[in-house]
Amino acid sequence: MASAEVKVAFVSNHNGTTLTEVSLGSFLAPLCFLSRGLFLIVFHLGKGVLPFSWGTHLLLDFTALIMPLVLSCTALSDILHFVIMGIAVVDLVVLYLVYKNGKHPFQGSLNSTVDKFVQSSVESNLVPFVTVFRVLVNVKTAISILAVDFSVFPRRYAKTETYGTGVMDFGVGAYVMANALVCPEARGKDIRGSKLSHVFKQLISVWPLVLLGFVRLASVKSSGYHEHVTEYGVHWNFFFTLAIVRVVASALLALFPVDASWLLALLIGGSYQVVLETTGLKSFLIYNTERTGFLQANREGIFSVVGYIAIYMAGVQVGRYLMQSRNLVKDWIRVIRNLLLTSFVLFFALYVCQRCTEPVSRRMANLPFCIWTVAQALFFLSCLSVSDLLLLFSKAMSNFSFVSASWCPYQNKKSLPNEKMKKNMDALCLVQSINRNQLLYFLIANIMTGLTNVLIDTLNSNDVLAVSVLLLYMFINSLVIFILHINNITIKFW
Repeated sequence: MASAEVKVAFVSNHNGTTLTEVSLGSFLAPLCFLSRGLFLIVFHLGKGVLPFSWGTHLLLDFTALIMPLVLSCTALSDILHFVIMGIAVVDLVVLYLVYKNGKHPFQGSLNSTVDKFVQSSVESNLVPFVTVFRVLVNVKTAISILAVDFSVFPRRYAKTETYGTGVMDFGVGAYVMANALVCPEARGKDIRGSKLSHVFKQLISVWPLVLLGFVRLASVKSSGYHEHVTEYGVHWNFFFTLAIVRVVASALLALFPVDASWLLALLIGGSYQVVLETTGLKSFLIYNTERTGFLQANREGIFSVVGYIAIYMAGVQVGRYLMQSRNLVKDWIRVIRNLLLTSFVLFFALYVCQRCTEPVSRRMANLPFCIWTVAQALFFLSCLSVSDLLLLFSKAMSNFSFVSASWCPYQNKKSLPNEKMKKNMDALCLVQSINRNQLLYFLIANIMTGLTNVLIDTLNSNDVLAVSVLLLYMFINSLVIFILHINNITIKFW
């Protein structure tokens, strides 16, 4: 077995990949999600009986949603663009066939059908692509934290040492963003009682994260498990970051209007960058080799919290916008357009910011990192929303609305059998399973990652074994969380 020092060296000193390659990866998961929905619709049009057994639904979702993500960052990483183009062509062909063969209420030419669809209504109690975004960020994180220890995982996807844009760098920021999108403030929940008591409640509510942080710290130190010190520090870890970000953000949102959270994000990220540029903080974070004292030992984790708070505040603003009630398809098309435009504007701002200051640095969570994370997250959300919109069109064309975790055409009269069918499909959906117990899924993935590294020599495993282990690891994670869901079990400690 490789020593801890060798494993640390294997995940250290990387410079990341291009912005284009990270953005390219944003197309794969939405296309896979669309493929899964189209399969169910085509199966229904072929007079198939739904739902399947729970095991069949689990295998379908695992094969359609998770297996491609595992293969895309391992065996197929060098031909990812061809994979994406291939899936896109197949989806478009199937979409056209659904339109031609479906029994839909929008009879007429393609143009008139599209026009009628755009003017139609949609059930808007939830924003399904936000749920899918949060679940996929969790899934990609679970894959990456183990895959990075295998040589089949491209080193350019790993977390960067100081500067650069790796896929895992985006994953960290996206995880914070995903939490912000559905926080109480973003969903418009009113504060009950005094603002001080609200902040205190939030302080109490993060105790599971703090506990998990200390459990991880104790287990890593006692087992001699390899740890990349320049990632967060000697004692710090991501659980502590999540807890502090949530409490500080709650305090800020109790003091300032929620609709001004984008301005707070800009002020926090901008002020932090000014401090990095005008003081010795940047040198302290990057070049100081001493690890004496708590602050020096954990400087990366402590100071990067500022950048993650800025990302969280931006996420609150995005969530606030997305959670507004909209009933028409054309209104959601306008939302998708705005998400894309904002993403492109932020990518341009990132270009300017990097020219004027410094490159993206997850290690410091500097302003370019914050801008890149939000821009990339908005682009990913846009891709998912387009996929969801195409799936909604397919549902309307096929008169079949029982694909879970996606929009449904509005129905004036809701029959009891249809509502029962929807509940049955939701109960057998892997996306809904992970969404139900997201923190638990993340915890299981961390535990399984540690066990796998203890049992298997990840560095010396050949590609076939590595991919097989990753698929088995993800299937076990999915199976556990799926069984909890079909038994209606939610694990929540607060």
